[in-house]
Amino acid sequence: MALTDHLEELRNRLIRIIVILFVAFFVCYHFGAEVQNFLLAPLREALGTEGKIVFLGLLDKVLTQFQLAFWSAIIVSSPFWFGQIWLFIKPGLYEKEIKIIRPFLFFGFVLFWLGIAFGYFIVFPFTFGTILNFGVQGIEATMSLKDYIILSSKILVFLGVLFQLPNVLLILGFMGIVTSKKLSELRRYVITGFAVISAIMTPPDPVTMMALWVPMVCLYELGLWSVFLIVDPYMKKKNKDIVSSDES
Repeated sequence: MALTDHLEELRNRLIRIIVILFVAFFVCYHFGAEVQNFLLAPLREALGTEGKIVFLGLLDKVLTQFQLAFWSAIIVSSPFWFGQIWLFIKPGLYEKEIKIIRPFLFFGFVLFWLGIAFGYFIVFPFTFGTILNFGVQGIEATMSLKDYIILSSKILVFLGVLFQLPNVLLILGFMGIVTSKKLSELRRYVITGFAVISAIMTPPDPVTMMALWVPMVCLYELGLWSVFLIVDPYMKKKNKDIVSSDES
């Protein structure tokens, strides 16, 4: 395929992705109340009767709906725009490469949704419950709707992407870029880096930071052990076969 054909194909795929995101945005905006109630459920449960959710600025409620629709559209439409990316890449691959990559694509998609589910069903309830039950009781908590929607949406998308870490490490391992030994040597630096990222991504409280930092470390360890158990034996066998082939 000529360069102009590649560029034309890229243009067509990008247009389709934009259309998909626009359609998803308007659908999510139309069902904004349902999406908002779903996202607010963990916070409302943690607040109970001793708190309320408010919007502070005149335009906060309107802007929040747009931001919520934007983040929801990215999440909900992910199978469709991800499919367009795959259809653009696929023609440039050999059949053998497609067979190798396909499991990683499926695994990555599952991990993305597992990350979102983990954030919503585990991180949110634990974090909100711990923070709101900390210290003196009987004081009404007032939460900003805009701040919560922005923070929770970013965390869910971030966790969805973060859960790709084991998949990424496996791919890098099969490419020969990393080994379990190298990942083990980098562990202390990676853990420190995760702590910095968690501090930037979350409000200035240790509970929320830990709720994000611990899964990051666990995912890195999962990736490391996956490389050790799956990739390292495969690469050793591959190198052994190459040596045997050269000797013969």
